[in-house]
Amino acid sequence: MPTTISDRRGRLRVLAICCISLFIVGLDNTIVNVALPSIRRDLHASVSELQWTIDAYTLVLASLLMLAGSTADRLGRVRVFQVGLAVFTLGSLACSLAPSVGWLIAFRMLQAVGGSMLNPVAMSIIRNTFHDPRERARAIGVWGAVVGLSMALGPVLGGFLVEASWRAIFWVNIPVGLAAIALTARYVPESRAAHGRRVDPIGQGLVIVMLATLVYGIIESAPPFYAVAAVALVGLLLYEPRREEPLIELRFFGSAPFSGATLIAVSAFAALAGFLFMNTLYLQDVRGYSPVHAGLLTLPMAAMTAIGGPLSGRVVGSFGTRWPLVAGGVGIAISALMLTVLAPTTSLVWVLAAYVVFGIGFGVINPPITNTAVSGMPPAQAGVAAAVASTSRQVGQSLGVAVVGATLHGVLPGSDPTGWWIVFALGVVVVALGLATTTRWAQRTAAETARRLDEPMVAA
Repeated sequence: MPTTISDRRGRLRVLAICCISLFIVGLDNTIVNVALPSIRRDLHASVSELQWTIDAYTLVLASLLMLAGSTADRLGRVRVFQVGLAVFTLGSLACSLAPSVGWLIAFRMLQAVGGSMLNPVAMSIIRNTFHDPRERARAIGVWGAVVGLSMALGPVLGGFLVEASWRAIFWVNIPVGLAAIALTARYVPESRAAHGRRVDPIGQGLVIVMLATLVYGIIESAPPFYAVAAVALVGLLLYEPRREEPLIELRFFGSAPFSGATLIAVSAFAALAGFLFMNTLYLQDVRGYSPVHAGLLTLPMAAMTAIGGPLSGRVVGSFGTRWPLVAGGVGIAISALMLTVLAPTTSLVWVLAAYVVFGIGFGVINPPITNTAVSGMPPAQAGVAAAVASTSRQVGQSLGVAVVGATLHGVLPGSDPTGWWIVFALGVVVVALGLATTTRWAQRTAAETARRLDEPMVAA
């Protein structure tokens, strides 16, 4: 059941409400980074506990996004969106009251349960509100810019809030969440798919086991958990095609552009997470800057992200996704290359120049990822398709913090460039995928996948 809003102002109002809600979710992906040194001192947290403070949130998001997307398509997108806002707001309040790092990690997971109902559901609402392809591409460009900007602004806003208390980074979500609930009830019309998907508990369980054991193995240096993750992945690949309505529609991945967008999302957001994690520790623990000072130094990156997103959305709407993807990967790679020479005495002009380049690169990547993920998919499956793209972002962030954090045990950024070389490699991967998935061959695979998705699926 598509949303029909003939008034352009009404459609833009829906877009604004969705973006406000997504802003606080994206903000919480990264705002905690600038508070890590304060949390470590106040709650006596180890490096691995700091990693879990971030990854507990992104892992739960990644695990539940697809379930949330399909549930919203079935039960009603506005209903699930409002429940998500309520749980996210409650989780934020609980995080602000956490007495220990263990409780903080647990409450971050509660917060993420609510957040999982917002990102894919908002994209599904947008997809079903904007029917004109060009207008939709621009709306998705704005959405992508807001997601990217919220994540880039996290360290900046967090720096000011941490001056009062690290707990203040969670207080800010409460009034915004309450306002978003009221605005959604007033202005966003309900919509749902004509035929919603049934719950897939086995598939959902396999996804949770796979992601949790993979990240645990990396953070805690426990290789046996890699085997558990591999078994869960194999089980998922064997089980899902046998379901008439699977949690993960594996047929989506027959489209090279869709598969490429998924891998690009993982790579780009892993790069962002690694970038922010290392820079927070570098600016505060190596250079000795206050949280406010450290946050302000990342402002150029946030500004470039804000500028790059909408411009990229317009380019995608008019010319396609190839050059924004390539430009984004090049920006990430060049920035990381510049930061491989980072030292305690590195010129701030050099550091800020690297931040600007990274912000440009990351800013132009988000819109083409999202546009590719939902374009060509049947409207009834918009929630599932958007959830796969959103899940890829969260998986990337979890892996970025886990892998880069694993290189920092015993050292601080500025002593070992390994983490920056990892970010550089991720940028190169984005460039390669951006070129490969925008060829004529890739477009043919997308058309063939769309044809197959229109055919009834026969359970094995």
